[in-house]
Amino acid sequence: VILRRPRGDDMKAAKYIPLTTEDLRVVVVKQGEPIRRCDIVIVVFVVLLSVLLLLITAHFLLGARVSPRLNISARFDCYPEGVATEELCEARGCYWDSSSSPVCFYGPGFGYEVNGDIRNTSYGYTINAVWKEGQVAPFDGVVQTLRVDVYYDTPYRLRVKISDPSSNRYEVPWPPRSVASKALDTLYKVSIGIETFNFTVSRADSGIPIFSTGTGFIFEEQFLQISALLPSPNIYGLGEHTTRLWLPTNATLTMFSQDSPPIPAQPTENLYGVHPFYLGLEQDGRAHGVFLLNSNAMEVQLQPYPSITYRTIGGILDFYFFLGPGPDQVIQQYTELIGRPYLPPYWALGFHLCRWGYMSANNTLAVVRRMREKGLPQDTQWNDIDYMHSNLDFTYDMIRYGELPSLVEDLHSYGQKYVIIVDPGISSQLPPGQYAPFDDGLKSNVFVMNSTGQPLIGAVWPGSTAWPDFTHPNASSYWTNQISCFQSEVAFDGLWIDMNEPSDFVDGSDYGCPNSQLEHPPYLPFAMRSLRNGIFTKTLCMTANQFLSVHYNLHSLYGLTEANATMSALTTVLNKRSLVISRSTYPGSGAHGGHWLGDNASEWPDLAVSIPGLLQFSLFGVPLVGADICGFNGNTTQELCTRWQQLGAFYPFSRNHNSIGMADQDPAVFDDASVNSTRDALLLRYQLLPFLYTLFYFAHTNGSTVARPLFFEFPADSNTWALDTQFMWGGSLLISPVLAENTSSVEAYFPEDRWFELRTGMEMAARGQTVLLSAPYGFIPLHVRGGAVIPMQAPNTTTAQSRKNPFSLLVVLSDQATASGYLYLDDGESLDIIETEDYSLIQYSVMEGFLGSELIGGHGCSVAGVAVLGGIQVFGLTSPPTTVSMNGTVLPNASIEWDQTNKVLGVQLTISNMNYAFNVTWR
Repeated sequence: VILRRPRGDDMKAAKYIPLTTEDLRVVVVKQGEPIRRCDIVIVVFVVLLSVLLLLITAHFLLGARVSPRLNISARFDCYPEGVATEELCEARGCYWDSSSSPVCFYGPGFGYEVNGDIRNTSYGYTINAVWKEGQVAPFDGVVQTLRVDVYYDTPYRLRVKISDPSSNRYEVPWPPRSVASKALDTLYKVSIGIETFNFTVSRADSGIPIFSTGTGFIFEEQFLQISALLPSPNIYGLGEHTTRLWLPTNATLTMFSQDSPPIPAQPTENLYGVHPFYLGLEQDGRAHGVFLLNSNAMEVQLQPYPSITYRTIGGILDFYFFLGPGPDQVIQQYTELIGRPYLPPYWALGFHLCRWGYMSANNTLAVVRRMREKGLPQDTQWNDIDYMHSNLDFTYDMIRYGELPSLVEDLHSYGQKYVIIVDPGISSQLPPGQYAPFDDGLKSNVFVMNSTGQPLIGAVWPGSTAWPDFTHPNASSYWTNQISCFQSEVAFDGLWIDMNEPSDFVDGSDYGCPNSQLEHPPYLPFAMRSLRNGIFTKTLCMTANQFLSVHYNLHSLYGLTEANATMSALTTVLNKRSLVISRSTYPGSGAHGGHWLGDNASEWPDLAVSIPGLLQFSLFGVPLVGADICGFNGNTTQELCTRWQQLGAFYPFSRNHNSIGMADQDPAVFDDASVNSTRDALLLRYQLLPFLYTLFYFAHTNGSTVARPLFFEFPADSNTWALDTQFMWGGSLLISPVLAENTSSVEAYFPEDRWFELRTGMEMAARGQTVLLSAPYGFIPLHVRGGAVIPMQAPNTTTAQSRKNPFSLLVVLSDQATASGYLYLDDGESLDIIETEDYSLIQYSVMEGFLGSELIGGHGCSVAGVAVLGGIQVFGLTSPPTTVSMNGTVLPNASIEWDQTNKVLGVQLTISNMNYAFNVTWR
C-alpha cells in the first residue's frame, strides 16, 4: 500500500510527503498489472489503516518520526543556520511543511534518553543522558553522554546543570555556585522525562510549569540547543538590544558583545553587553526568572506557542530558575546569585555633563562656568578621548589640555567632580621606554596573547594596540599602578571605560586570524551571519589566549573583568567609593559600576527607546543606568533636547553627552525657556535625591530595583505588562515623559490606586485608566502613589551644597490613611559603610493621623545627627486638622499651612537630629 500525492502520470514519484484529503489515493500494485481504483468505503478504511501502519513503521525505523500534519504542540526549528530545503530537512530526520514556520522542524522524541538510575546527592540528584542511536546531529561532534545535575540551591532558586562528564569543557568562572545541602520546602518541583530526556520546572503549589523542555535537544562541541515551552508570552530581558520592554514572541535575539550603536530600527541586533536572563510574568501576575550562565556567542529564539530556544556555540548549559513570586523578588533572588549592585557615592547621582570634542581644557571650563551662571545643577564634568595625547591612555595633551589639572582643582573647589574616559587598548607602537603602560604590561605578561604566544596586536584610537587580559593574576596590580600614576597628575574622581567589548578597528588582529574552527565555527548566531569576517569582525581573534581560556569563551566577559579591575583600582587609589561607567556588561557588572546605553542618535525614536533600555538594565542588576541625554550622534534640536533633559533628569544615571563635530547641547546653550525647563527638572531630581539614594541602598543590600516598570508594582494588571512609555522610581514615583515631537500632552496610565500630582498634591480621579495629561513645553508630569513617605531635601546646584540643606517628608496617604517609607543616610563616599554600620536607616510610618520615626538600621551616623528635618507635607486628607502636635506639643498656627484646593497639609518643623525618634500627629 502506497500513500502519495500523484504528480501527473509519473506514478514512480511515490514518497512519504505531507498529505491532504483531496489528493489521497490508495492503490494496489502488482508487477505487470495496471492500477485499479477501489470502492470509496474501502478507500477510507484502507487510508486510515495505512496511515496508522505508516506511523508505527516510521516510529521504529526513523526514530519516532511523525507526520507533520499531526498536532504537534510546538515546532522547533531543525535548520536554524540558513534556508532549508526539503531534502536537507529530511536528511536530518526532521519534518517538512512549507506552509508552517519553521518549515523544517523536529518531531517528538529527538535528543537524548536517560541512561541508568537517578542518583541522589547532597544537593539534589544527578542523572546520565545518552544520545539516541540513529539520529542525525546538524554538525560533527555530538557529545554522546551527558551529566545532568539538579541543585536545590534555596527554597526559591533551582539550578540545572548539563555538562560533558568526559571533557573539561569551559564554564563561566563567576559567580561562586556551590551549595552545602539540598534546600527543603521549595517553591518549585522538577520532573524528568526518561525515554526522551527533558525536564520541567513547575510551581510547587499550583503545578503550573514555568519551563518545560521539549524535542530537539542537542549538545555538540560547538552547537548546544535546547527548547522549552513557557507559561505565558510575557517575557522581559535577554539583552542587550533596542527592543521594547515586552519582548516580541517572534524574534531571534543574538547575544555576543559587539561595538554596535543602538538603533531603534534594528531591535534584535546584538549590542555592547550580554545578559542571558529573562523575567517571565505569568497570567496570574506571579513572576519567575531564568538565567543561562553561558558566555559564548548565542541566540535566543522566541516563538508564540509561547516557547524559547537557546542556541550557543560553546561552554555548557547551566540554568538557574528563580521563583519569585513577585517581580521585584525575582530580581532580588537573581542579584543574590550574580552580585548585589554597588552603592554609588552620593555625587554620582547628580547631573553629569560631557562631550567628545571640547578640544581644550579652557573650552571645557567655559561650559562649566556657563552652567553655573545659568544656575543649572551639575555635579560632574567629564572629558572624552580628546583630552589625551595622541589618544594614548593615561596621558593628557599638554598643549590643548595643559590646564587640565587646574580645571580639576576648579571643579573640586566648587564641590564638583571630574571623570575621564579610559579605553582598554594600550598603544604598542612607541619605542621601548617611551610609554610605560605598554612597557609595564610586557613586563607583567598581562596582555591578551595570539596563538603563537605573542601579544595580540590590533588597532583602536591610538593606532596599533594590545589589550590587557583582566583575567590574568597580574592584571589587577598592573591596572591599579597605571591608574594611580595618572591620578597623581590629574585628580579624577571616577573612570569611564569604553570600547571594552573589546572593540578592534581591524578584524581579529593586524595579521588576521588562524584558520580554525574557533574563528569559523560551524554555526553562527543569527545577527552575526552578515558580518564581513564572521565572529571576529571588529574584535579580537577567537583563538587569542587569555589566562582563563581562549577569547572564544571569554569575549563577552571582557567588560565585566575590566570593570572589576577598574573599580578595585579606584578603591585602592582613592580609598573611598567611586564611579565606573562601562559600555560592555555581563551579569554581575552592577556590582562594580554602572552603564550608559551607548552611542545613540539625536532622534525622537532614540529618546523613546531609552526607557525600555534603562528598565532592562534594572532587570539585569545594573540600576545605575541612563542614555546619553539629547543623543550622541547627530545634531539635536532645542525641543528634543529640552524634552530629553526632562526625562533624563529621572534616569538613575543622568548625563548629557554628544559627539565630536556636533553642535553644543549642554543645557546652558539653549534659550531661557529651555534653560528654565531643564533647571526645574534637575532641581526636582536634586530635591528627590534622598529618596533615590535610599532606593540604591535597598538595591545594594537586598537587590531591589531602583527604576522599575509599572508591572513590578501592579503585576496582576494586564494593562501594565507592555507599558514602557512610563516608569517608576521605587514603588512611589510615577514618571510620564513626553516622547513625541510638537505635542503639549501625554497619555498616561494610572493603575488602580490613589495618585497625586507631585508638585501640587492634587489627587487624580483616574484609577485603572489612561488619561491625557497636560504637558506644556517646560513640564514633565510626575505623580506620587498613595501609601508612601518620600524623603526630600531642599536642592542646590551640587550635591555637596544640597546635603547642607534641611530635609522634608512628603506623606502620601493611602485609601486607609496609612503610609510608610524609609530614609538612608551616610557620609556619601566612605567604603564598607554597610559592614561598619556607620549609617542611619530611618523608617517612617503613618496611621490614623500619627507619623512616627524609628532608627531601624545602622549605628546612627553623624550625618543624620546634624541633619535638620524642616517640615512635612501630607497629601490625601479630606479636611483640615484642628490641631497638629509634635512629640505631644501642639504646634502654633503659624507653623501650619492648609491648601483647601488640593487638600494639602504643610507643617514647618525643626528637628535637629534625625537619628532620634519623633512623632507628629494631626487631628
